[in-house]
Amino acid sequence: MERERTMSPQLSIEGLSAGYGSIRVLHDVSLAVSQGRIVALVGPNGAGKTTLLRAISCLIPSHGRMIFEGSDLVGQMPHKVVQLGVVQCADDRKLFPYMSVHANLLMGAYLRTDKAEIAASLERVFSIFPILAERRNQQAGTLSGGEQQMASIGRALMARPRLLLLDEPSFGIAPIMVDRIFEAITQLNSEGLSVLLIEQNVNLALEISSWGYVLENGRIVLSGPSKEVAENEMVHKAYLGL
Repeated sequence: MERERTMSPQLSIEGLSAGYGSIRVLHDVSLAVSQGRIVALVGPNGAGKTTLLRAISCLIPSHGRMIFEGSDLVGQMPHKVVQLGVVQCADDRKLFPYMSVHANLLMGAYLRTDKAEIAASLERVFSIFPILAERRNQQAGTLSGGEQQMASIGRALMARPRLLLLDEPSFGIAPIMVDRIFEAITQLNSEGLSVLLIEQNVNLALEISSWGYVLENGRIVLSGPSKEVAENEMVHKAYLGL
């Protein structure tokens, strides 16, 4: 299976298997993410995309190799993965609904002790998502879907990721908010942040990414430059409705 052409990827996964108890979901998955790139992972519901992100975050057991900047992630504790610089935004956002936006954002910095830098990170989040600055004292559960997604991404940024794992950032969000969120993703990437993106909007995911993988039934069935993946006949028929 073709992988992104790079001498030393920031994240390299080889022969990864993972699942839940006796149920195996991922089978011999291999992929790579280069520093400063957006890599899209697309596929049908139930293909194992979220399971892959959970395996990378060490939220579930896995077997194989996952090397991030020289460190093997397999068998690590989840908080150690975050300390290494791999931070995930879950598809259900997992905000604390009765806590303020400000408090939710600070939860992303729970492993940090550098108060001045935490304050600087908070201001950076507010500059990327100005609506969060306006809503900082509002309970997170009262935000719109798009605003909650912004808060979820902002909280992840508070952990100072070097690789951001995004799971369906456009799910259940109004189109205008999707545009704003994806503008923020491309801005963050232009500043050097690497992104592994799962996205139901396949066309959008392949448009903003440089490399794409297609996952079906727990296996990578296609990979290549995003433009080539988008032009693949199978992808056209299965995901783009063309």
